[in-house]
Amino acid sequence: MLALFTLRKGLLGRALAFAALVAFTSPILAADDDRAAYDKAITSAVNFLTAQQNEDGSFSDAAPIGVTGLCAAGILEHGRTADDPVVKKALTFLESNIKEDGGIYGEGSNHKNYETSLSVLAFAAANKDGRYDKLLAGTDKFLKGIQWDASEEKEESDPFYGGAGYGGHKRPDLSNTAFMMEALKATGTGPDDEAMKKALIFVSRCQNLESEHNTSEFPAKNPDGGFYYTIAAGGSSQAGETPNGGLRSYASMTYAGLKSMIYAGLDKDDERVKAAVAWLGKHYTLDENPGMGQQGLFYFYVTCAKALDALGDEEFVTADGTKHPWRAELRAELLGRQQKDGSWVNETTRWMEGNPQLVTGYTLLAIKYAQPTAAK
Repeated sequence: MLALFTLRKGLLGRALAFAALVAFTSPILAADDDRAAYDKAITSAVNFLTAQQNEDGSFSDAAPIGVTGLCAAGILEHGRTADDPVVKKALTFLESNIKEDGGIYGEGSNHKNYETSLSVLAFAAANKDGRYDKLLAGTDKFLKGIQWDASEEKEESDPFYGGAGYGGHKRPDLSNTAFMMEALKATGTGPDDEAMKKALIFVSRCQNLESEHNTSEFPAKNPDGGFYYTIAAGGSSQAGETPNGGLRSYASMTYAGLKSMIYAGLDKDDERVKAAVAWLGKHYTLDENPGMGQQGLFYFYVTCAKALDALGDEEFVTADGTKHPWRAELRAELLGRQQKDGSWVNETTRWMEGNPQLVTGYTLLAIKYAQPTAAK
C-alpha cells in the first residue's frame, strides 16, 4: 500500500492510490494531510470502543484489565479527560483491581506486569490535576519491585538482572521490560533512576551487538544489531534461531529496544542506538512486522511509532538512502487498515490480535504520533 502512495505523481499515481484505499475497504478515502479524515477515523474508533464497553467499565472479556488500560489510554490520548463518562467508567474498573502491593491486576494473574503497566498509561494520561498521584506512586513501587535485581538474589552479571517478566518469578523478557519502562517514564521516572539504569543493562543484552554491554554468546552468531526477545534462561527469539544457533532479530523487538534505550538516556551517538537504527534501516516497511510477518503487527505499529518519535527525526532514512516521512506513511497505512465499524483487527490472531478492542487500543496510541502536520 505504501508503495502505491509513493507513486502519487500525476493522475495515474492518484488513481492507483485511490484504488488501493478502496481495496482495503476503509471508510477513509482522503489525502494524507486531510485533518477531517484523520478526525473521522478517531471518532469512529472511539465510538466503536464506547459501544463495546461492558457494564463494569471494562472493554474486553478476555484479559479485561490490560485491554481496558490500553483502550482507556488510547481514548485519553485523543482529547477525552478523566471525567468523560466512558473514560471514568473504565478507570473505575481499573481502580477496583488495585492490590495491596500497588499493582493493578486480576486475581491469580500471570500478566501482572502487562496489566499494571497498561493501566499506568491510562492513569498517567488522566492525571492532569494530580488526582492519581497516590495511585501512581503505588504502581511505581510495584513495578520496581518485580524487576530482577539483588532483591531476587541476582547479581549484575546475571542475564536476568534488570529485566522484568510477567510479574511472578518467570524469566524476564524485552517486551515486558519495555512496557515497565514505558510505564515508569509515564509517571516521570527519568534515566538517572536506578530502575532505568538496571533495565538498560538487560535491554543491552538483548541486542545482537558485541560490546562491553553484551558479552553473551549470541551476538557473534548473528551480529546484525537488531534485538530479540530475551537473553535470560538460555536466550530466546520469537523469530527463531539462525543455523549456527544465533537468535534472530525482528522489528517489533528492535523498535522496543531502541525506544527503551532512548528512555534510559542513550543518544544517537551511542553504538547501541546506531546499530539498532541501522538494522531498522535495512528492514523498514509498514506492510509487516519484519522477521515475524503479520504476527504482532499492531504491537509493531505502536512500538514503531513511539520509537521513531523518541528518536526525534521527522524522516527516517533507510539503508538505500531513501528519506521516509514516517508519520505520513504510518498514517496512510493505519487509515487504510481501519474496518468499516471503526475498529482495527489483525487476521493473524497470535498474541490476542484477533481481539478488535485490543488492536483498536494499540492503534489509537500509534496513530497519535501520525497526526497531520497542522495538528502537531
